[in-house]
Parts: sequence; C-alpha cells; structure tokens
Amino acid sequence: MSAAENSLEDKTVRKIIFKIVPVLMVAYFIAFIDRVNIGFAAAEMNADLGLSTAIYGLGAGVFFIGYFLFEIPSNAALHKFGARVWIARIMITWGIISACSALIQGEKSFFLIRFLLGVAEAGFFPGIIYYLSTWLPTRHRAKVLGIFYLAIPLAIVFGSVISAPLLLLDGVSGLKGWQWLFIVEAAPAVLVGAYIFFRMADKPANATWLTPEEKAFISTTLSEEARRTVTAEKRNGLAVMFKDRRVVYLSAIYFCMNFAGWAWSCSCLLLSVVLILHTNSAG
Repeated sequence: MSAAENSLEDKTVRKIIFKIVPVLMVAYFIAFIDRVNIGFAAAEMNADLGLSTAIYGLGAGVFFIGYFLFEIPSNAALHKFGARVWIARIMITWGIISACSALIQGEKSFFLIRFLLGVAEAGFFPGIIYYLSTWLPTRHRAKVLGIFYLAIPLAIVFGSVISAPLLLLDGVSGLKGWQWLFIVEAAPAVLVGAYIFFRMADKPANATWLTPEEKAFISTTLSEEARRTVTAEKRNGLAVMFKDRRVVYLSAIYFCMNFAGWAWSCSCLLLSVVLILHTNSAG
C-alpha cells in the first residue's frame, strides 16, 4: 500500500471512529446501567411490594432466560432488517420496557417485565459488532473494540453515582424513588435509539460526512475482505475453524471470563428456585 493510500486509510478510519464509536459506547453504557439498576432499586422495591429475597433473585435472573432464548432469532432479524434499524429497535423497546418496571405490582409482573427486558435486549451486542464490521477494515477492529469496551468499566464506576440520587426522589409526584430510577434511566435508551435510527448511516456509502474518495476506499476495502472471507469459508468450511487451536483457546478464555462473572448470578438464581420450592412445600 502506497503512502497516499495509507494516509487516506488513516484519515477515513479516524473519521469513522470519531463519528460512530462514541455513540455506540453511549448505547452500551446505557445498556449496562439499565441491566443492573434493578440492584440499586432492590431494597426499596422489595420493601414496597413485599418481594422476598428469593423472589427478587429469581426475577433478576429471569432476564437472562429471555436474553438466551431470543439471542439467535434477534441476530437473524439483524441481518434481515439491517444493523442500524435493529439496534435502534432494540434500544427503543428495551427503554420502554425498562420504564414499565415502575409499574411492577407484585411477583408476576416483576417476572414478566424482567423476561421481556431480556427479550428486548437480545442481540444488542452482536448487532454492535456486526455494525462495526460494516464500517471498519479487519486490521482496525481490535483497537476499536478495545475503546468500545471502556463503556463497561465506565458504567460500573458511574452506575451508583447516577442511580443513588434518583432514589432520593421518593415521594415526588406520588412516585417512589425506585420508580423514578427506572423511568429516568430508561429515557436515554429511547433517545439514543431514535438518534441511531434517524441520524446514523447504514454503511459508508450512505455517510454524508465522508468524501466520495473516502467512501470508495472503505467500500472497496470491505468488499475485498468480504470476498476473501467467503472464498475461505467455501474452501475450508466451519470444520477447519473449530480445529484451529487458537479458536479453541480463545473460546475457553472467553468462557472462563464470563463464567467467573456470571457464576454468582446463576448460583443466586438456582438458590432462589430451591428456596421458593421449599417454602411452598413447607406451606
């Protein structure tokens, strides 16, 4: 690649990163906040609704059942409708359902809302990764994903800072603090989803902020990468990929990372089921 082409690539990729990645980071930040705010609301909500610790643990875990069941169907819809449209749909629906958490009246509505929230959010992260792949050449994605992942620690750090003050709104307009928490923190998801739908482009060819030369370069580069990928898949098939030790090792590492993070949540879910069954049988 010539010096001129390198300069054009750097300029184009830099534009894409600054235009797209911050919006996606904000979206992922909001997703994490809306996923864990149930923990901040737990104390007040459980007391107001009379939810036991076991019921709360089970309801919190029901989210992942909906997420698991609809992950693959959501990914299929992503390819049919396009990443931009589907990511916007996910954010708007999960924002609306998250706000509906303020309407929870008891166990059944709690379980229903948590399940629907998981259904709504299913496919969000794969959608983000796919969307980035339609904008950035392969050699730049690792760096961009590293930047994108910063949304997770930022959400952990600022989650309590955002959520705690909302609980102090208890009694305002006749609503409890935990109800305000769900309503206020759901609004950004709807707003960012609407922004993605109306303001972001599906692919580089539709980006008004790229020059014709930049559009041509990035589109040609991505098309060539896609062609090589399809050729490699036809030649090797999936079997070769699974025989690659690097794939096995990296999959094992990722499994261990997630297992360590979610093992506690799964244990609480199972314990909650046992406690509920034991309570019912004792009664």
